Amino acid sequence: MKKILAFAGSNSSTSINHKLVEFVASQISEHQVRIISLINYSVPMYSEDEEKNNGFPGMIMGLKHDIADADALIISVNEHNGSWGAFFKNIVDWLSRFDRNFMEGKKILLMSTSPGKRGGLSSLEYAKSVFPRFGAEIVESFSFPSFYDNFSTTSGRVTEETLLLGLNEVLSTFAHQI
Repeated sequence: MKKILAFAGSNSSTSINHKLVEFVASQISEHQVRIISLINYSVPMYSEDEEKNNGFPGMIMGLKHDIADADALIISVNEHNGSWGAFFKNIVDWLSRFDRNFMEGKKILLMSTSPGKRGGLSSLEYAKSVFPRFGAEIVESFSFPSFYDNFSTTSGRVTEETLLLGLNEVLSTFAHQI
């Protein structure tokens, strides 16, 4: 049984990416999945001066430890104007300054969603190009389009059968490769 750390790159208390992470985590039974909410990781905006004057935030060191302790990661990246949100970029900036290879040896299921038909695809593609620089191995990826049309926030379930079948296939591949 492998340990999986799961989180969304959002600091919204109503994050649809976090809802997707919760659903996906609930579908994995053969591994131990721990879900965290990055909304609890309050860190200042990264700058060289901030790092020099105050060092690394304790929250970043704790998150780095949590990532290091996991065998695999499930990450759902949010999208603002075609890229990651500033909050998630800041978290990644701090982590990469603390340890350039903070994802070394981690197998990743990378996802994104949005209210639109592209499902955060630009942010997902950007993450696929950036995460390997930090040592990550992207095992699978999935863009979940039109979140509110295809997911019931009441039941916390995918409502569109074709998307559910695709997601289940991605999860099966991910679970077997870790």
